Amino acid sequence: MKKLVFASVLFMSVFFAHAQVSVNVNIGTPPNWGPQGYDDSRYYYLPDIDVYYDVNQSSFIYDNGGKWIREKRLPSKYRQYDLYSGYKVVLTDYRGDSPYSYHTKHRASYPKGYHGKPQKNRGEKPVKYAKPKGQQKQDNKNNNKGNKNSKQQSDKNHDHSNGKHR
Repeated sequence: MKKLVFASVLFMSVFFAHAQVSVNVNIGTPPNWGPQGYDDSRYYYLPDIDVYYDVNQSSFIYDNGGKWIREKRLPSKYRQYDLYSGYKVVLTDYRGDSPYSYHTKHRASYPKGYHGKPQKNRGEKPVKYAKPKGQQKQDNKNNNKGNKNSKQQSDKNHDHSNGKHR
């Protein structure tokens, strides 16, 4: 009986030790615009806008007058930047908290406009819900016609003669 209890305890300790290792390996959820195949990487460098992205903290890291800032959103001057279309350099060889310590090297190796091997994003780019411009113009014309007709109809049904009847 003692051997059975000992074997059970040994089995459970090995099982839980393995489970803990698996949990520690998961570092964060990469964004949909991140490159496919690099789920275990922590940092991307975006050469077009000279900004880093930290997957663990879901934050952008950028130089603001010599001081490195971490924010959840891109700086205002880059808010129109298309993260899905821009090239992402995956920093696979860095394991620290300040990838910008190699900023001079990164800028030299990956200048603005840099494109390495082709990348696929992890997820699909969100679809904009706006109608094409041609369709918007057509809708506006139809609405204006409808407004004229309803105005004419309204004038026929209402007397706007200051209460004086003829």
